[in-house]
Amino acid sequence: MQREEEGKVIKPPMELVTSGKIFRPSRRLLYKEWLEIVCLGLFFWAIAMVFYLGISFIMAIDDWGMTSAEYWNYVASLWIPVNTLVWLGITILLAPPFVMYPFYVRVIQYSVMSQSGETMPEIFVKKGLFNVTKKHVPFRTITNIASRAGPFDRLFGIGTVEIETAGYSGPKQQGPEEKLEGIVFYEEVRDHILRALRKYRDPYTLTTEVVRPHEEPIPTMTDSLDDEILGVLREIRDLLRGGRS
Repeated sequence: MQREEEGKVIKPPMELVTSGKIFRPSRRLLYKEWLEIVCLGLFFWAIAMVFYLGISFIMAIDDWGMTSAEYWNYVASLWIPVNTLVWLGITILLAPPFVMYPFYVRVIQYSVMSQSGETMPEIFVKKGLFNVTKKHVPFRTITNIASRAGPFDRLFGIGTVEIETAGYSGPKQQGPEEKLEGIVFYEEVRDHILRALRKYRDPYTLTTEVVRPHEEPIPTMTDSLDDEILGVLREIRDLLRGGRS
């Protein structure tokens, strides 16, 4: 009975999530993936049928000299065998991910704070069924944080938190470095990470906002020529800015 009640919990308290406790995506993520696979299968079937009708039409009109009625009779006579072959191919192609997704979703783990008790907060993501990956993303390396909810996500009431870091950003990189997908409370998680990031840079904004430059203070070290040069250069820069204004 207790296990059944725990299985119904979809949105745990944010205190548990943000304190470093492991949480998992909602089961709605699995339903979303299944629906996407079914839609993909229907898309492949539609493409195959258009191709079949087009090839049949070209061959019937040009090579066989059929009339329109004869053409449709010919198409109808092969409709069931062609559909059987098409759906057999679609099943062979899409059945493995359809069957494996429940196991894949079950092993996904997220954490928004280090469980080891260290002072540096981080985001932990564990994914993979055969090739298991465990990634730790420290808050200090995060450059952008955003939330996304596509049509299928909104249908099931879930969303994704996308994370980009300084080392991963660039024109050659496509998409975020890490994602917390399939969670119901994605906006709360995004806001919590955003508040924590403000401790490292103020102000810290989303990808759609402008971030004002933040200049770190010069470290005070004795007998450091590099620090003296850096200080002089900054003074010259400030003087030039004052002259322009």
